[in-house]
Amino acid sequence: MRPAVGCICRWVRRQIVGNSTNALTRIWSVLAVGLVVAAVVASGALGAAAPISHRSRLPKASLGAITQLSAANGCLVDRSSRRRGCTTVRALKGAGPIIGSEAITVSPDGSNVYVASSSSNAIAVFKRNRRTGKLTQASGTAGCIAAGGADGCARGRGLAGPNSVAVSADGKNLYATSFRSSSVDTFTRDPSTGALTQAKGSTGCLTAKAIPGCASARGLNGADVVALSDDGRNVYVGAFRGSAVAVFSRSTSVGTLTQSSGTGGCISEGGADGCATARAMSSVEGLAVTGDGKNMYAAAPGSGALDVLARDPSTGALTQPADDGGCFVNSATTGCTLGRQLDGADAVAISPDDRGVYVPTLLSSSIAIFTRTPSTGQLAQASGTTGCVANAKGVGCARGRTLRGAEGVAVSPEGTTVYAVSLMPGSIDVFDRTGPTAALTEKRGRQGCLTDPRFNCARAQPLRTATSVAVSPDGKNVYVVAFKSNALDAFKRQTK
Repeated sequence: MRPAVGCICRWVRRQIVGNSTNALTRIWSVLAVGLVVAAVVASGALGAAAPISHRSRLPKASLGAITQLSAANGCLVDRSSRRRGCTTVRALKGAGPIIGSEAITVSPDGSNVYVASSSSNAIAVFKRNRRTGKLTQASGTAGCIAAGGADGCARGRGLAGPNSVAVSADGKNLYATSFRSSSVDTFTRDPSTGALTQAKGSTGCLTAKAIPGCASARGLNGADVVALSDDGRNVYVGAFRGSAVAVFSRSTSVGTLTQSSGTGGCISEGGADGCATARAMSSVEGLAVTGDGKNMYAAAPGSGALDVLARDPSTGALTQPADDGGCFVNSATTGCTLGRQLDGADAVAISPDDRGVYVPTLLSSSIAIFTRTPSTGQLAQASGTTGCVANAKGVGCARGRTLRGAEGVAVSPEGTTVYAVSLMPGSIDVFDRTGPTAALTEKRGRQGCLTDPRFNCARAQPLRTATSVAVSPDGKNVYVVAFKSNALDAFKRQTK
């Protein structure tokens, strides 16, 4: 007899939290449930929809549809967890940790892919073939950088549980956050090989803790996500435990970071740590800066909120509007606008035209959709199916077939396609983006979703607890990391 997923989830949740309704407790509960369900699915104990015959003729792939690269080019796994048909590499253990929403990035020149691996305490470095999308890892220190130089990697510091990576628009630097060391690290990038070298001295590591060789900074407790402004002048770090966004000025010549004193150096829930004051900013996990540089949007799962922040283009400082347009919340909160499907908001992606903002939500198993007015930076969420996509029926949203525990999101460079990855069962949903409303429509049939155990979707593997997704700058490839699988998956994207 096959156990139902709902029974498993309810049993685990009872063991962990009983009847608790605390938002953060519920988040930890769902994360634990995700790991259990992923294991059950992989073992075959959980019944899936009837398998689709691979002999049936597939419809012509539409713009944005993805297929996994063939054979061992389609998946790379950490050498500690060999999987038949995949290439084994170093420094992918715990790739794309669940606490973290931007664990993979592609360099602006399209030559490299970087992955934050929390259990390896490392950043894995891959060379990308810009024609085929195939990824390869160099031997020796060029292929990764890790705490203490483990796994034959280059030696790094402040890399206890790295969870997010971002490359500057000029391609000179990579910045990484680490949850356990509450830090943001600065690396120089070799443009020919993609290899990383940590900046010397305390300039290479800023932390909220006392770590030898690192400088101190505010608003970094439980550093979770890093984002850069397109002008390259600022680096921002969202802190899960600190419920804050730290603000750093970046030297465009050498890439080093400095934090101003006072409220210009950070913004936090209630103004903690001497920062500017924000509301509905509990446990920041997602950040994105608009292309015009006017705004930053922050996903705060502890508040079930999306925060709207104005950015000073001269200093990079952030302020939250005083009116109720400064935050959208899942449950009524004084000073915020009531939104929909924002429970456990954990990532943010902005369309290239700066008019669409997309927020995957772990507990709502949805993507909340907002339209943006570029002249003011104000957001609005439409009623009905144009304002959200959800796994559940009957919640007034468009349908997303495998959006269970939505965790990561990315928009294609030309803005026509949105990709979302989810923890349970480990999946990718593919949506067409059309019209001024920024609404999403899932592609039909097998082009609309990819999963490990095939829930009436195209097959892709390994995807257990998929957490982060990135699209290459040329739009030819999509890359996904899966935490439980210790894997990096590569896909070809239809561009016509």
